[in-house]
Amino acid sequence: MSLELKIALVQSALIWEDPDANRAMFAKKIAAIRSSVDLIVLPEMFTTGFTMSPKNIASSEGSKTVKWMQRISREKNVAITGSIVFTENDENYNRLFFCFPNGKYEEYDKKHTFTLAGEHEVYTAGKSKLIVQYKGFKLKPLICYDLRFPVWSRNTEDYDIILYVANWPKPRIDAWDTLLKARAIENMSYCIGVNRIGLDNLGHEYSGHSAVYDTLGNQISYSEDEEILYATLVKQHIDSTRNKLKFLEDRDDFNLI
Repeated sequence: MSLELKIALVQSALIWEDPDANRAMFAKKIAAIRSSVDLIVLPEMFTTGFTMSPKNIASSEGSKTVKWMQRISREKNVAITGSIVFTENDENYNRLFFCFPNGKYEEYDKKHTFTLAGEHEVYTAGKSKLIVQYKGFKLKPLICYDLRFPVWSRNTEDYDIILYVANWPKPRIDAWDTLLKARAIENMSYCIGVNRIGLDNLGHEYSGHSAVYDTLGNQISYSEDEEILYATLVKQHIDSTRNKLKFLEDRDDFNLI
């Protein structure tokens, strides 16, 4: 019997720069998720919205949210991931946490900070990739603007799933749709994209379009509404596609320096 990974994507509006309110809101949404889910995915900066004012967020909020994620992960026996504003050693990061039910977690700092919004001026860019091993699957989590850079996303680690959490605005949503599908096809992996919806306090509108694509770029889940999306990822689909179509064996060999 092939391995399966059942995922829930939480597409939601966010409350501007209010971690307590966002944690309470997401706690209610998560409580309604089916008990059979293996992984819950939240948007980018899910406790604040895409703020360029990390000084408005208490430095203790990052650790508080990680503990909140750990508690939910343990109670529901499910992994949970999403990115938050995180302050460490007087540096601010757009940091993704992947929390496991056993209380452990792994982290990834956004590599490509969004210069158009000045993110590079207030958040320190990450330098390292992350591959998460979970329930027989290898996942590569990335954050929003990373989607535009195929070299950083390239499947050199033979991962099974590439995952993006985002605050991707409506005016450029066609690029989001196109690039998610492209990342699935070129890397022969499942591709997950979780976006927010609604307006933020800066007047930016977000239209969702959270989606899941299979290894051939077929869309298997999609929504523009405030809701929870579900999908089941099947290891046999990955293996059979790659065995039949050996495109990854012809990929360019390169090293990032």
